[in-house]
Amino acid sequence: MNIHEYQGKEILASYGVRIQRGIVANSPVEAVAAAKQLTTETGTSWYVVKAQVHAGGRGKGGGVKLAKNLQQVEEISEQIIGMQLITPQTSAEGKRVHKVLIAEDVYYPGESETSEFYVSVLLNRATGRNMIMYSTEGGMDIEEVAEHTPHLIFTEEVDPSVGLQGFQARRIAFNLGLSGNAFKEMVKFIDSLYNAYIGSDASMFEINPVLKTSDNKIMAVDAKVNIDDNALYRQKKYADMRDIREENPIEVEAKEVGLNYVDLDGTVGCMVNGAGLAMATMDLIKYAGFEPANFLDVGGTADAKRVETAFRIILKDPNVKAILINIFGGIVRCDRVAQGVVDAYKNMGDAIKVPIIVRLQGTNAAIAKELIDNSGMPILSAVEFQEAADQVKAALS
Repeated sequence: MNIHEYQGKEILASYGVRIQRGIVANSPVEAVAAAKQLTTETGTSWYVVKAQVHAGGRGKGGGVKLAKNLQQVEEISEQIIGMQLITPQTSAEGKRVHKVLIAEDVYYPGESETSEFYVSVLLNRATGRNMIMYSTEGGMDIEEVAEHTPHLIFTEEVDPSVGLQGFQARRIAFNLGLSGNAFKEMVKFIDSLYNAYIGSDASMFEINPVLKTSDNKIMAVDAKVNIDDNALYRQKKYADMRDIREENPIEVEAKEVGLNYVDLDGTVGCMVNGAGLAMATMDLIKYAGFEPANFLDVGGTADAKRVETAFRIILKDPNVKAILINIFGGIVRCDRVAQGVVDAYKNMGDAIKVPIIVRLQGTNAAIAKELIDNSGMPILSAVEFQEAADQVKAALS
């Protein structure tokens, strides 16, 4: 579950991480009030207006701007709120901005130059250990740093049996070239950041940039946070941070009815029972020369009502030109699924305007094929994987 920057900063602050302070606003009027309050609390006279969407690279799309007075706060907020923000991490349509964060200016002059770093905490799936990734090249896309200057990216893996050790936090601060108070602040920052990552059951904390201020403080200027969905049952206070306006509406609807659905960019809709079979079916579609339009696992109870719901979800995607149903009858009998497909097709009437290809294997597969073939419905049945792929190819050709 992705959350907004201001929410990620709230989590960080609760674990003792120094953050760039800010107040969220839903309108230009609220933005001006937030700026006034921020001046009272922090003394800042300049403000950073930051679009709150679930995507990185906001500055490149015009979603992060500096305001030097209250009038500019109002004007910039009016420009940003309601805009379709397009960044390198959004689709071509972009994301609609519903709120902004009015943040304090932390790039003030002082005894030393400011410096920006990149720090993230995530799981290294190759080793099964949490990993802190960091670089002196903060403020840049970490992908570009990895491609052009990989020697400037460091990693620190954490042994789960002992947790993050003090010498590791000190090594990170040393590799970032820090000394004196900034060194001590970074050690504390890394320790608190890792505690926030563990304590919130996050799958990623990405802080870019981490700022060394001109008076040698270390703080999080940004926060990109992903909370593990599987842990929300014990993280109910974070579950309330979910903003469904930022999510794909089809995926939201599918989740509400208990379907595992992920929207993709292709033209062949998939309806499958079991995640492994779903992945294999997507491969099958690609081998046939097409792209899957979705990942959809209907689970073990593929009755008529569930199949009909799945049909309606898939057909909400206007790019779908055909639907491939691939069911293995282990827990559920193939003939029951076949009857469910036929009943759903009848119930939906003319709503289905694309070819339907059904492959059923397992318990009562032969009976299921007869049901499909004798239904009088324009549904194509298949027995083998390759046969299903060939029928998809024929239907779309």
